[in-house]
Amino acid sequence: MKPGYYFQSDLLQLLLDNLLRDGYTCIGPQVRDGAIIFDRITSVAQLPHGVSDEQAPGSYSLNHSTTSKYFDWANGPQAIKPLLFAPREKLWQSAQSVDGQISFKTSEPDLKPMAVIGARACDIAAMKIQDQHFLQQQFVDPYYRARRENLLIIAVNCARPADTCFCHSTGDGPFVDDSVDSNGADIVLTELQDGFLIEAHSNQGKKILKGLPLHDSTKQHLEESESIKSGASKQNRQLPKFDIKSRLFNELNDEAWHAIATKCLSCGNCTSVCPTCFCHSENDVPELDGKTSSHYREWDSCFSQGHSYIHGITIRSETSQRYRQWLTHKFASWFDQYGRSGCVGCGRCITWCPVGIDVTESLAHFEERRRD
Repeated sequence: MKPGYYFQSDLLQLLLDNLLRDGYTCIGPQVRDGAIIFDRITSVAQLPHGVSDEQAPGSYSLNHSTTSKYFDWANGPQAIKPLLFAPREKLWQSAQSVDGQISFKTSEPDLKPMAVIGARACDIAAMKIQDQHFLQQQFVDPYYRARRENLLIIAVNCARPADTCFCHSTGDGPFVDDSVDSNGADIVLTELQDGFLIEAHSNQGKKILKGLPLHDSTKQHLEESESIKSGASKQNRQLPKFDIKSRLFNELNDEAWHAIATKCLSCGNCTSVCPTCFCHSENDVPELDGKTSSHYREWDSCFSQGHSYIHGITIRSETSQRYRQWLTHKFASWFDQYGRSGCVGCGRCITWCPVGIDVTESLAHFEERRRD
C-alpha cells in the first residue's frame, strides 16, 4: 500500500462535523432491529462501536466485538443502491381539468448533497454496475443521475468479511482498489487499532482532507493495513473456476434447476438485498377525487409471478424457471450487457435467504455434474 495520511479515532467526529457544516446530509451505519442499517447520522455515537456481525446461510446476528472499532463488521442488508435507485418514487402526476383536458407534471426529486460513510469495496463495485445501467446507456435515468451527482462516498476497507462473503474471488474486495478512481469512492478509510488511514480518490475528497489535522502514515501503520488486507482476503467461499457463463447457457434444461427450486420460496429476498439488481415495476395510483393520478416506480423481482406476465401468460410460472432466470442473468448474460458478472461477492443473497440457498453452491453444482 502506498504512503498516505493517518488520523486518530477521536477525530472521526471532526470529519462528520465538517461534512455537516458543508451542507451534507450524512448517512452512516447504525444498529437497528438487530441489524446494521444505513440512516441519517450526526454523531459517531450512532455508529456500531464495538459491534461485529456473524453471518451464515439464512442467518444474521450481531455480537460484541473483540475490538473497539467502529467498522468491525462485514455488511448489513443495505448497500448504496437504495440511496441512488429509490425503492419507490413518484415519476410523474396527471390531472384532469374541468374541461376534460389531461395534463402531466414530472416529479422532480428534492435533493441535497449526501455523504455516505462506511460503504464497502463490494458496494462500490456494485454502484459502478448500477452506473452502467442507469447512466451509460442510450437513455439516462434523470432520477438516478441527480442522486449520483449529489453523493459523496467515504468507503471503509473491510477487515472482517462474513462467512458468506466471496468478494475476493470476484475481484471486488475486500479493499477498495488503491488506484484513484473519480467514478468510485471519494475517500477511502482503513480502520486500524487506534485510528484510520485515509486517502482521497477524487478532487472533492482532497478538499475534505484539507479540513482535517492529518499526519503522515508510518511504516507500522502500513504494515498493519497490509496485515488486515491479507487476513480479510482469506475467505471461506469463492466462485467455482470453470467457465460459468458457457456452462449455464448450455444447461438451461438441466434437472438441476428443479433440484435447486425445491428449496426456493420465490420470496425475492435475494434480489431485494442484492446491490446490483435493478428490476422494477411501474404503476398508477389514482386519488379519491377521480381527477388526479400519480405514477410510481418501485423495486420488483424476477422471482415474482407478475414479473414475466405478458397479456394473460406468465412466461416463468415455475420457481425453477425464475431461479434459472436470476442465476443465468447474474452470472452469464450480464457479461453481454455490461462486460462483467453482475455479482460482486457481497454474500447478502446467501445470508438473507430464509432457507439458506448458497449461490456459490448452486454454481458449483453444475461443475460437479460436468465431471460426472
